[in-house]
Amino acid sequence: MIAVDTNNQPAMGTPRGQQAKTDIIRAAMELFGEVGFHGASLRDIAARAGMSHPGMLHHFPTKTALLQAVLERRDHEDATVVQAERDTGRTRLQAMIHLMERNSERRPIIELFTALAAEATSPAHPAHGYFLNRYDQLVTVVEDELVQHQQRGELREGVNPHSAARTIIAVMDGLQLQWLLTTADGSESQFSMADAFRAHLNSLLTCGLNCSPQP
Repeated sequence: MIAVDTNNQPAMGTPRGQQAKTDIIRAAMELFGEVGFHGASLRDIAARAGMSHPGMLHHFPTKTALLQAVLERRDHEDATVVQAERDTGRTRLQAMIHLMERNSERRPIIELFTALAAEATSPAHPAHGYFLNRYDQLVTVVEDELVQHQQRGELREGVNPHSAARTIIAVMDGLQLQWLLTTADGSESQFSMADAFRAHLNSLLTCGLNCSPQP
């Protein structure tokens, strides 16, 4: 999945306390990705992080609080990658391709997002609102960029920016799911997520991604 611009920053504190929080969040990211939010207990997460259950509760008193920290950390990391690409002059669409390339080296992150997104379709899930808002924001951001292409005459005739934005996000998520399935046994990927995603984006623009000037 792609990053929404966010001001969330990792919480500050003493170096020892911050390292403990980092270890807990990393352990939670791994377990949430492996067995889902409901399947991972706080005791399991504490054990994975190498600390006691009471010690972990000092930093995160509830699993919902820990889930929020996990989602914020993931958004912060993705937003950092996207912004670095934007700072070089690339468009958001180009930055999304780079993020796909990076995600192919971050299997636990893709597992985390896929597992949580599937669980969060239930309104009772603590991340339900987060994913609703996230997709709304992503559609708006991608649609805005497609409208700019349309205004410059670069969007292919008949392509609706809003519908295309939703399709782009669906393609990105779908490619990541297929990649997880085909590499589940540790084998090499049968395809490049970034190349497949690039091909889809190129099909929407009259001059492909070359419409957008490279730095």
